[in-house]
Amino acid sequence: MSNTPLMPKATAVWLVDNTSLSFDQIADFCNIHRLEIRAIADGESAQGIKGMDPFTTGQLTREELEKAEKDPGHKLRLAESKIKVPTLKKKGPRYTPVSKRQDRPNAIYWLVRSHPELKDAQIIRLVGTTKNTIEAIRTGQHWNSANLTPMDPVTLGLCTQIALDFEVGKAAKSLPKQPETEGNVTLIPASETQEMVPEEVEAPPVVKEEEVSADSVFANFPGGKEE
Repeated sequence: MSNTPLMPKATAVWLVDNTSLSFDQIADFCNIHRLEIRAIADGESAQGIKGMDPFTTGQLTREELEKAEKDPGHKLRLAESKIKVPTLKKKGPRYTPVSKRQDRPNAIYWLVRSHPELKDAQIIRLVGTTKNTIEAIRTGQHWNSANLTPMDPVTLGLCTQIALDFEVGKAAKSLPKQPETEGNVTLIPASETQEMVPEEVEAPPVVKEEEVSADSVFANFPGGKEE
């Protein structure tokens, strides 16, 4: 719990205006320098700041205030909050149930084979493991490498499909873009171009025209040249 009340300067303004506490007591409670408390009392500081009643916010009790007003040497203490704020857990390796830990190497093996673009940190988030284990499986140095079988971590229940798709999509965005060909023209594979070559067709034989003489032509007509 913090040792300073919420909005300490506004609280100090209220205590200066509404109590007989000493400057030292208010300064200690609000974690503000004594000279600034004096400036607030003289109207030289905190002008325009509306005082905040520490009783309405549950930060101070009437009994505690009365005790401090009777004894100038008594230091005010914040009232214990009735609302318990849960503490945030620090991020760490993903917890994996004991019953599923034996399947984790198989899931890691599947991830490094099926999605080599995934970084170690992403695999750790998905199945909860260590960098050393990932590296051992990736390089074949794991103690049980000979018996590992690639298995989808979603099927094993080690992560959700949504989490897997998110990490894969994130990794894909970090991959370098493939260079585009000029004019967005894609090359046709050689296997297809070979199929496109037309078969050779034999040229038709060249027919030689017979030599025709004028005499032979007119010989067939009536009145033509007689032999």
